[in-house]
Amino acid sequence: MPEPGGAVGVLLAGGQSRRMGGGDKALRPLGGRPLLAHAVERAAPQVDRLVLNANGDAARFAGFDLPVVPDVVAGFAGPLAGVLTGMTWAAAHAPGSSWIATFACDAPFFPCDLVARLRDAVAREGADMACAASRGRTHPVFGLWPVTLRGDLEHAMREAGIRKVDAWTARYRVATVPFEIVETPHGPCDPFFNANHPEDLAQAERLLARS
Repeated sequence: MPEPGGAVGVLLAGGQSRRMGGGDKALRPLGGRPLLAHAVERAAPQVDRLVLNANGDAARFAGFDLPVVPDVVAGFAGPLAGVLTGMTWAAAHAPGSSWIATFACDAPFFPCDLVARLRDAVAREGADMACAASRGRTHPVFGLWPVTLRGDLEHAMREAGIRKVDAWTARYRVATVPFEIVETPHGPCDPFFNANHPEDLAQAERLLARS
């Protein structure tokens, strides 16, 4: 297990956004700015470098001045493909970084101390990796992953056909870090609230207005 050190942040936007009606969910507006802008604002201070994992024409994200990296495994293989993509990019472009930290672009309120707490948990528990949790539910898309496991993950995905995060992480020690529900004037807010449907975006607007 590598010592917690530098981390590359990977913003996950490689899905097809079916529940949102298709298109780029990361570019949907929230509070007058794209969802992606909220994610960048929260993630960038927590990592050494930040990249965007997204498929299709990278030009549509030109305004964010981020490297845009498509899935290295074809077929919209889910968040695990984004993790592998981030590891692959970090190994090639940030060899001094031992870790990648992943963030979902559709969760505009994720904690600003997320990476620090994941790193602390890895060190404290002697774990291989870490993920966030809230309300008794784990959120593996918000995780800290060692780049040294890139080869193992690539073999698992390409040779064994593994697509579910839990199916791969089950062979490792994962530190799970619980985060508290945040109270707002509009009611309790899960920090990992994500906008999957149009009505979720409306709820996020209300929460943002009251924050």
